[in-house]
Amino acid sequence: MSAMKFCRECNNILYPKEEKDRRVLLFACRNCEHQEVADNNCVYRNEVQHAVAERTQVLQDVASDPTLPRTKDVRCVACGHGEAVFFQATARGEEGMTLFFVCCNLSCGNRWRERTISISCRGCRIVLPLKP
Repeated sequence: MSAMKFCRECNNILYPKEEKDRRVLLFACRNCEHQEVADNNCVYRNEVQHAVAERTQVLQDVASDPTLPRTKDVRCVACGHGEAVFFQATARGEEGMTLFFVCCNLSCGNRWRERTISISCRGCRIVLPLKP
C-alpha cells in the first residue's frame, strides 16, 4: 500500500470513496472527474513502534511513583531489596488480573508478576494469589 495516491490527470491527491451500488472502494480526485478502483481495501494503517529503552523507562519510573502502593512483604530475587511497588493489571493474552511488582531499589528495577484471582461479595473485593 502506498502512502498517498495522485491523480493521473491533474496530479492532485486521490481520496478514498465508496461506490455503494457495486460495493467497491475507489480513489477519486476532487479536482477533476478521475477515479480508479483501489487495489487494496486498506485506506490507512498506523504502525506504532516502541524502542526497548522507552518500555524500560516506564517501569523504572514506576518505582519512584509516590501514588502507587508499596509493600515490604516481598523480596527482590535479583538484588535482595525488601521493598517493591505493586499494581494490578490484565496481562496480555491472559484472563483475570495479574499483580505486578517492581523493585524499589532504583539501581535494580527488577520486575516480576504474580497471578491473582479477584472475588467480589457484598461490596467487598478480595484479591488472592494463584499458586502455580
